[in-house]
Amino acid sequence: KFVSMQNHYNLVYREEEREMNPLCAAQGVGLIPWSPLARGFLTGSRTREGSATLRSQSDSFSDALYGDEWLFDVVDQVRKVAEARGLSMAQVALAWMLGQPAVAAPIIGTTKLAHLEDAVGAVGVELSADEVKALESAYRPRPVLGHN
Repeated sequence: KFVSMQNHYNLVYREEEREMNPLCAAQGVGLIPWSPLARGFLTGSRTREGSATLRSQSDSFSDALYGDEWLFDVVDQVRKVAEARGLSMAQVALAWMLGQPAVAAPIIGTTKLAHLEDAVGAVGVELSADEVKALESAYRPRPVLGHN
């Protein structure tokens, strides 16, 4: 029996909500999402004004995942909730994820202790229904993306 699944899931890529997340929840399979902060995108590391990272310029997969302009609308919502709550954007994005059905634990990839400590700060943060609605409001369904 499967007990867990690693899937691509975050506030700017929610296509797993169509079928896979509900199936896993119904079968008691825990989700361990990768890229919960969208390769740093949900932390506000990039702005609309062309602050593309070297990775986004040289990695076509990364650009396919997080290169669409409308994704900044989601980041704007994360920023608003973070500022209102006195939290970091990473904590808000991770708190949203931890509140999703069947999510056991996100995979945090960091090389800096401060980033890890910031991420741990999301544990125990509960978002209100209005905050969740705001965070999810700018999302647009998109094609399923993955490795091919």
